[in-house]
Amino acid sequence: ESLSFAIVPYLVLNTLSIHSSGNDILLTCSNLTSESSGAMISRSSRALQFVLREASRRSVGATSKRNHGTTLSLSSMSTLMQLHAMTSTKGSRRFYSPSSSLLKKAWDPSLEEYKYWNREESRHGEASYVLDMSPESIQKEARILCLASEDDDANNPLTDPASKLPFGCRLLHTGKQPTDFPDSLTDEKPNVLFVSPSCPHARLQLPLILHKFPTIEWIHVRSAGIDFLESDELPAVTKRRIMTNAKGQFSSSLAEYVMMACSYYAKDIPQLLKQKGAKIWNNFDIEELRGKTMGIVGYGDIGRATAKLATVYGMKVVALRRNPAKSEHDPICDEVYGTGKLSLQKLMSVSDYVVCSAPSTVETRGMVNADAFKASKPNQVFINLGRGPVVDEDALLESLKNGTLKGAALDVFSTEPLNEDHEFWDLENVLISPHNMDKTSTFMHEATEFFVNENLPRFILGDTLLNPVDATLGY
Repeated sequence: ESLSFAIVPYLVLNTLSIHSSGNDILLTCSNLTSESSGAMISRSSRALQFVLREASRRSVGATSKRNHGTTLSLSSMSTLMQLHAMTSTKGSRRFYSPSSSLLKKAWDPSLEEYKYWNREESRHGEASYVLDMSPESIQKEARILCLASEDDDANNPLTDPASKLPFGCRLLHTGKQPTDFPDSLTDEKPNVLFVSPSCPHARLQLPLILHKFPTIEWIHVRSAGIDFLESDELPAVTKRRIMTNAKGQFSSSLAEYVMMACSYYAKDIPQLLKQKGAKIWNNFDIEELRGKTMGIVGYGDIGRATAKLATVYGMKVVALRRNPAKSEHDPICDEVYGTGKLSLQKLMSVSDYVVCSAPSTVETRGMVNADAFKASKPNQVFINLGRGPVVDEDALLESLKNGTLKGAALDVFSTEPLNEDHEFWDLENVLISPHNMDKTSTFMHEATEFFVNENLPRFILGDTLLNPVDATLGY
């Protein structure tokens, strides 16, 4: 088959031989020189390893099964490899050719599948690899400010001096407020701001930082939600800037939590625990999840990850989202409704399990209210893992006490930590978790790694950034 590879221009190959014997491959290379030194030779070596690996996997491996001991040279492999950059103009982007889709603007609605990152489905490290192999592809330098607590070790992939940052970027300074950043940094013209939830009063500090450093082009938020940055000034100060978040990093663990919560009530785990504590052997009926309907309020990355698992369990999925057309051909969503009071009530009336994964915005606060719960299908279980303020907790409490709802699983609350005297603690039909159902030991480190390994290289290469956020909508 015909193969095409990009090799960095610093590498000059006169003779390359690949000798295959079974699963073993011997590389012989002569007259190898470099127009640069040190790091460039290292990059060339890695590019060569890539060529060898791909050639052996796609072509040489197949040949070796038929003719052990076959020797191939570059001159005889012209149909297998295409070496670039020997005569191309310096500085042109000849090694990274994003698809035409990726070259379009991030806000193009036809490119939904390319706009957002998903830890399980997206291809990892593509732009990082290109940048590492072809440093001359750089379009701009990334000069980064980090708005965060200095003792936040989840930022280590960015802030730790021992960490390797992408070629073409510099971390200028870390601080929690504008006064922590020396005025002299304005001469460096910082153009990237990384914002961590560990920054105290971040919603107040962000506009001040952007005013002090007007050269900032891109703001990246380490969390999926940006409600901790919400202020009257936010839409204005981000209007001419790109804003992105860590969407897609936390979805799978939250989806697992949802299925656990569904099973908690379907299999009546509270009754099992009571019987175990009392040493009682008593059979009782349980329910299946198969055939039940899951309603998802807020069909973003978390909602879709949940829908995937629900489908595997044999559940029907209905969803609520601002733009239903985006899920019109979604194979794992049986029905999708638009936003609005009547749509929410319809979803509540047909769902055995309701998952609220909507972000907290001006439009969504208090959205799931008394009218919504009154429309609930009998024996319904309500699960909230998005943001506490989206739900009217007084109405939820009343629905749990009067039997409108079978139960609830709550990972988020309007006030956190949940007050010790709150009635939720005393209800047997409420499963409470302290907003930690996505809190794996590495989840925030991975969110920073996404910034460093995926979006930073794209910024440096001048490509479309993943996970654009509309500060006006709040997500």
